[in-house]
Amino acid sequence: MENSFKTPQLLLRFALGITFLTPVSDRLGILGPMGERNIEWGNWNNFIDYTTTLMPFLDRPAVNIMGSIATIAEIVIGILLIVGYKTKYAAIGGCILTLIFILSMTVFKGIKAPINYAVFVTCTSSLFLSRMKSYEWSLDQFMTKSKND
Repeated sequence: MENSFKTPQLLLRFALGITFLTPVSDRLGILGPMGERNIEWGNWNNFIDYTTTLMPFLDRPAVNIMGSIATIAEIVIGILLIVGYKTKYAAIGGCILTLIFILSMTVFKGIKAPINYAVFVTCTSSLFLSRMKSYEWSLDQFMTKSKND
């Protein structure tokens, strides 16, 4: 049976990769300062202020560490998805990370928070991508072909 998901899985990889990298760019101030259109945080301190509302049981230094871990995970997942390296595992990681976000946001901010940030869509899309049989136009595919040659 022919893989009819070649282009959709490529677009899904790119969309998810960008979805993980864009908030990182926002919290690092790359996209512009707070107050500009479509800027949620604009800098690290504003991001940590928001993150403390999702982890009220931790003090600010611990939240800073957790925010750093989440940011590093988002960067790694986003890049891996875009280039298509270890795609299945990156997608599983993305699903787990966003599921944690969903649970924390729902408990401490209400159900509307993960809906507004499209976290349900990202989580589900990551799970869907992880179930693909192959990843066309990816480093995974290139490396598999290189091994077989």
